[in-house]
Amino acid sequence: MMYLEHLNLVVKDLKKSLNFYQIAFPHWKIRAEGDSDWYGKARHWLHFGDDYHYLALSDHGEGLNRDLAGHSIGLAHFCYVTNNLEAVVNRLTAAGYEIASNGAENKFRKNVYFIDPDGFEIEFVEYLSDVPAERNSDN
Repeated sequence: MMYLEHLNLVVKDLKKSLNFYQIAFPHWKIRAEGDSDWYGKARHWLHFGDDYHYLALSDHGEGLNRDLAGHSIGLAHFCYVTNNLEAVVNRLTAAGYEIASNGAENKFRKNVYFIDPDGFEIEFVEYLSDVPAERNSDN
């Protein structure tokens, strides 16, 4: 068996980033945090998640994230599955985060995209079927 354990995101403002993810994932907690040096630059880092999956966030980011409408190599987006998309959207929009785009119409899933404070695009999807062929269809 293999699964994704964590994503490591370099951010500019750890507090702003953590706020976004705490709203999206209210059941997660800070698992660990500390200070270290990354190739000569001091950074504060933390692991935010549950017992099985987390986001590793470090505050030593510089510059801008890639243009999501462009063609540069880099992360386009990452996605989390939820069993209640409406609740995720309501929490994030109530906190002032805007929906970046809605997913395509599909009778087997609903999805929406948000941009976090550092320009990472996060998709949230709710599947309306347990049948893999339907979940993965373009219908």
